[in-house]
Amino acid sequence: MIVDTDVLIWDLRGNRAARATIAQQVPFRISVVTYMELLHGIRNKREFQVLRRQLQRWSVTVLQITPDVSSRAMFYVEDYCLSYAMQLADALIAACAVEHGDTLLTANARHYRHVPELGLSEFWPGRE
Repeated sequence: MIVDTDVLIWDLRGNRAARATIAQQVPFRISVVTYMELLHGIRNKREFQVLRRQLQRWSVTVLQITPDVSSRAMFYVEDYCLSYAMQLADALIAACAVEHGDTLLTANARHYRHVPELGLSEFWPGRE
């Protein structure tokens, strides 16, 4: 399972449904794009340390952008940027999941539904 940024943010903000869902996935993987998106939300060194410890507790593996992931993401942007407004980060995360033959756990399924070869698992933050 590859976990999308939004689900991790829900957990880090204390959402019980996210915490329970993620606990069922440990260990799991994330894209390096997700890791960098998480870092963008960090406000200080203490929060950085909290994030690093949590990633270790979850036994997260960070998947890098390979040439195959990059190529697939490029095609996704070409195919879906006009019709579905696909963003760069979403294209890279989707391509990472497809290239690794993994399902993507996300609360933003609408960002990814148009990618036919991507397996999605939807997370609903309101479910407690």
